[in-house]
Amino acid sequence: MPERGFLLFLRTWNSLILLRMNVANPQFVPDPHTIPLEDIDLSDPHIFQQDAHWAYFERLRAEDPVHYCRDSQFGPFWSVTKYNDIMQVERNHQVYSSEGGITLGAPVTVPEEKVMNTPMFIAMDPPKHDVQRATVQPVVEPRNLKAMEGTIRERAGRILDALPENETFNWVDLVSIELTTQMLATLFDFPFGERRKLTRWSDVATAGPETGIVESYEQRQQELYECLAYFTRLWNERVNEPPAYDLISMLAHGENTREMDPMEFLGNLILLIVGGNDTTRNSISGGVLALNLFPEEYDKLRGNTGLIPNMVSEIIRWQTPLAYMRRTALADTELRGKRIDAGDAVLMWYVSGNRDDEVIENPDAFLIDRRNARRHLSFGFGIHRCMGNRLAEMQLRVLWEEIMQRFRFIEVVGEPVRTLSSFVKGYTELPVRVHRL
Repeated sequence: MPERGFLLFLRTWNSLILLRMNVANPQFVPDPHTIPLEDIDLSDPHIFQQDAHWAYFERLRAEDPVHYCRDSQFGPFWSVTKYNDIMQVERNHQVYSSEGGITLGAPVTVPEEKVMNTPMFIAMDPPKHDVQRATVQPVVEPRNLKAMEGTIRERAGRILDALPENETFNWVDLVSIELTTQMLATLFDFPFGERRKLTRWSDVATAGPETGIVESYEQRQQELYECLAYFTRLWNERVNEPPAYDLISMLAHGENTREMDPMEFLGNLILLIVGGNDTTRNSISGGVLALNLFPEEYDKLRGNTGLIPNMVSEIIRWQTPLAYMRRTALADTELRGKRIDAGDAVLMWYVSGNRDDEVIENPDAFLIDRRNARRHLSFGFGIHRCMGNRLAEMQLRVLWEEIMQRFRFIEVVGEPVRTLSSFVKGYTELPVRVHRL
């Protein structure tokens, strides 16, 4: 099939594949237009793996933008789906607390002893959140980012130059994971030859047995304890050395973190690993897919590579690598006329807010020259705004600058395989071929 014809076909692929999977896949996804409103359960990861979530969110934004799910495998929760409502929740951390966790957690059927309690600063409120975040914030200060750019550029070039020609390969593994994992190893000053351990721990941290990544919650616990043991060894080495500009040294020497409990150390490790890995790697993959689905934008990029910085923000909006963040109501409150009781779980669906046409014009389109492209929710807002947002943007910018110096076209040649998760919105496979200049 000619390139352009395949791309146009791929643009309609989502609807075709949804139909096929609903017939062939035992995990049937209900029709979002006919299912009773009260039965919509956005915690079902198959909705996201089948790329079927868009119509659900479109309906909720129109009919029930603050939606209550009474019965899910994780228990009841509220879904906030419109941009301005999400911002209202984000701004009001005095009412909507992070202390209850930032995700839905394990299913309610999982015994308590199998659920790991791993506090992390993103799941804390001030003042503890502020002092722990401030301890590691210097790693992404502007002067550090400037120093890192050359390293990122060199690594990106090396990765791209090594890609196979005239054959199909998995972009997720050879590029998205490899570049971000190398960066993580640098941030932690982690043994470089063992850096894929970081990828594995990132995947395990957000996985349940249904994903195929781990076979049981016991295996998940065991692997995360192995992560803790490995980093505890690094901690013990760094604490006896002069302070340095890596995350472990910062935590080991930080006045407010050097006495932290082991499980809190593990929680913050998971936060930093997942935050530095899943989000960037899935935006790297999502950008390639988006340019294939919108070939006119690829043409626009070829004609003006100066659009890359703006395109990076559009990629992050269009992909939204983390679908939601959770808050817990500290007191009875009201949102859009809905009474939310103290203790209720409230999910801010960034992936929906980023497609809200009351705030973002033509939101389903991928436009690399979009005005106000950075006006997206993917990094969160307020005190919990993603600490590494500038580093993520820099990695994407540098990578695309290097791509455009080498390749006329990165061609998606098959169906992407999406992550089985309602939280991490990403890819495990993206089959591509590269066409060099």
